[in-house]
Amino acid sequence: MGSRIHLVAAVIAVLSISSANAQDQWADTKITSQAVSGSVHMLQGMGGNIGVSAGAEGILIIDDQFAPLAEKIASAIGDIAKTPMKYVVNTHYHGDHTGSNAYFSEVQHSTIFAHDNVRKRLAAKDDHKHAELPVVTYQQGVTFHFNNDTIKVMHLPAGHTDSDSVVWFEKANVLHPGDLFFEGRFPYIDLNGGGTVAGYIKNVTQLIGMLKEGTKIIPGHGNLATKADYQKALGMIVDTASMVKSMKTKGVSLEDAVTQGLGEKYQDWSWSFITEEKWITTLYKGQ
Repeated sequence: MGSRIHLVAAVIAVLSISSANAQDQWADTKITSQAVSGSVHMLQGMGGNIGVSAGAEGILIIDDQFAPLAEKIASAIGDIAKTPMKYVVNTHYHGDHTGSNAYFSEVQHSTIFAHDNVRKRLAAKDDHKHAELPVVTYQQGVTFHFNNDTIKVMHLPAGHTDSDSVVWFEKANVLHPGDLFFEGRFPYIDLNGGGTVAGYIKNVTQLIGMLKEGTKIIPGHGNLATKADYQKALGMIVDTASMVKSMKTKGVSLEDAVTQGLGEKYQDWSWSFITEEKWITTLYKGQ
């Protein structure tokens, strides 16, 4: 009996430490702001980068990171402009891009826009809140005429997920491709969420073809980027996908493919979430 009590106490202690660490993590997270072009700004914190259109007509944001950061995000937006929050666009359904939806819906009275599949996937979660669900959904896209710019939201299928949207600011010459761009690092392709390797490559190729000279890109993750940065990322994906496909065709097992690796050339692309092993696994299973 005593050993069981000690075990329960140990588990409670571990959970308490984990909870405290999580709270410290949110408390220590800073939301930084960067002017991009025209009315467009970029916020970085923890999770997906947030695009902001701020002007006399109000505030439109692209993605909203995690729920515990909602008030910090709102404060950072308030430092950019004092006009009312109006719209939130979700680039896909992942929690690091939709976590603050409920806050911006209930507290900031914003209307949430997203592809149909974002609402379906969020609604399928057992613990979802009704307020976090997009209110306006679309199949192909939607256009905002807002803050002296034309903001085109376009759905691209079967890439990072099956719910991806990208956002193009025509006048400001800014693209926010959501998680169809991880700047300087291996991307996450959610094979269980409708994403595909071939679709990711196709979509990124299409987006690069749309870019103009001087276009600034707010990636889903990473630093503010350029067309050259995006082309470099695409080159990495195409090359590594070809390497892994060749290994698979030759009968190399996934375990041996991971052991063989991608070579020194791509070591710097590995990061905490998508390591080389995880990236090879995605490429092996996804093509």
